[in-house]
Amino acid sequence: MAEWLVLTLAMLAACAVVVLITFVRHRTASDDEDPSETPDVIEYMTMWIGVVYAIVLGLAIAGVWEARSAAHDHVQAEAVALHEISERVRVYPADVRDRIRDDVNAYVGHVVSTEWKTMAEHGRVTERGTELLDRVRADVTDYEPRSDFEAQAYQPLVDQVAAADEARSARAESTGATMPGVVWFGLITGAVVTIGMVFALQIRRTARELVLAGLFSALIAFLLFLIWDFDMPYSHGIAASTDPFLHLFPDVRG
Repeated sequence: MAEWLVLTLAMLAACAVVVLITFVRHRTASDDEDPSETPDVIEYMTMWIGVVYAIVLGLAIAGVWEARSAAHDHVQAEAVALHEISERVRVYPADVRDRIRDDVNAYVGHVVSTEWKTMAEHGRVTERGTELLDRVRADVTDYEPRSDFEAQAYQPLVDQVAAADEARSARAESTGATMPGVVWFGLITGAVVTIGMVFALQIRRTARELVLAGLFSALIAFLLFLIWDFDMPYSHGIAASTDPFLHLFPDVRG
């Protein structure tokens, strides 16, 4: 089931629950109940609960968005470092240059075809990817420059290998969920309390109030879905992609 279909169903379900509870509450209310007699303290509490929960939602969205942006930066840095290795080895002899480029392409192909699926499904990188990157490191560091020109290119190549390894390590550390379980418990509980306080205001069964209550609950459902979708930087619908690799290595498809 598509994630946006899940979002649509969740928002419709939130609206339906609010409308259903309103109708049931209206039918079971006593004849002498006056909806306009809501105590001021309840209105005050409802206002502050809504404000506090809005702040919590904003902080959660900012946190998962920052994590997703950092994940994209890790992928971009890794792809750029590998591309620099492929370009800078042109000063090496043909056999060495071709071997390094082939190993870089093999690593990139494994990342975009196999490792990305493993990160999305299991939240980890693959041992095979580590082995392929180690092979690239060995190709670069084990070569002994034969001229001053090659010697000048040697250290920058080693630095690019280190940059790629650092970016891969950062990518591996950010494959899991950003939000801890206890935070999700607080977000869901806060949503229930916030929406529940709407009924404490004794809303009536008018079209205007039902529409506002339904839109309010649908908005909270949407924001919670947005946090969930950003929570896993390398999976779900809105996630960091392999585009930096495919852009710099257009001939590599796994």
